[in-house]
Amino acid sequence: MRGVFPIVVTPFHDDGSIDYASLDRLVDHLLEQGAHGLGLFGNASEGYTLAASERVEMLKRIGKRVDGKVPLVVSSGSTGTDSAVELSVQARDLGAAALMVLPPYFLKPDGDGLMFYFDAISKAAAIPIMVQDAPLMSQVAMPVALLTRMAREIEWVRSVKVEAPPTSPKISALASTKLTLFGGLNGNFLIEEWERGAVGTMPSSDITWVYVRVLELLEQGKKAEAWQLFSRALPLIRYELQPGLGVSAAKHNLVTAGVIASSRVRHPTSSIDQTAIEELRVLRELVKA
Repeated sequence: MRGVFPIVVTPFHDDGSIDYASLDRLVDHLLEQGAHGLGLFGNASEGYTLAASERVEMLKRIGKRVDGKVPLVVSSGSTGTDSAVELSVQARDLGAAALMVLPPYFLKPDGDGLMFYFDAISKAAAIPIMVQDAPLMSQVAMPVALLTRMAREIEWVRSVKVEAPPTSPKISALASTKLTLFGGLNGNFLIEEWERGAVGTMPSSDITWVYVRVLELLEQGKKAEAWQLFSRALPLIRYELQPGLGVSAAKHNLVTAGVIASSRVRHPTSSIDQTAIEELRVLRELVKA
């Protein structure tokens, strides 16, 4: 569990049904770009719009396509503990190497409630759990002391995806624990997080090669070159952090690259307008420069 684990967008036909041919091409594309693993059904996947049967079919198909080349990290959080346990066991049985688990975000539990929730998933699924610390989305705060307690007391809690701004200080505060640390928020602070102890990131899936190359340069001690490349991509990375619009932007980029056939999103995800499409064209050119 280290490196770049892009969150796989879900390609749809123009009628809103899943485009499995495009999904196959996308998975191949991500592997060709050097992805070290794949994240499924997260926010950038529009996982919140998928039916249970669609999740099963997608996971089966992606697992077969990947064929063990890289690990699959499957999002299995839910608003209820029992449903999260069911989703987690199902993901394990369908080939997940690890689970990415968002805390309950409808009725927000306290610290002891969060311990119960993650412990129930750990005992039932018995595979590594990545705690998704994303209060901007969940409105659930998980302080360093609570995450440290989870790592100490819950058997299968092994990693944290830190998406609680400011992320870099929180990475530093967790670096002395046994937790494996990943960044999120589309890799917006990838370099700072890596320098403070993070070993990977989980961005969207349209410029995977950039994140892979930046990490390679950092590991080679070529920090200036890493910043040069990353700085070219930052305007696009920032653009895709717009709430509700980032998925549409990433899909338009993948359509332009010939990877998926349609930029269709499912409501309540929003589609970018024609002006934004032109803005994206300019930002893509910066990355290629």
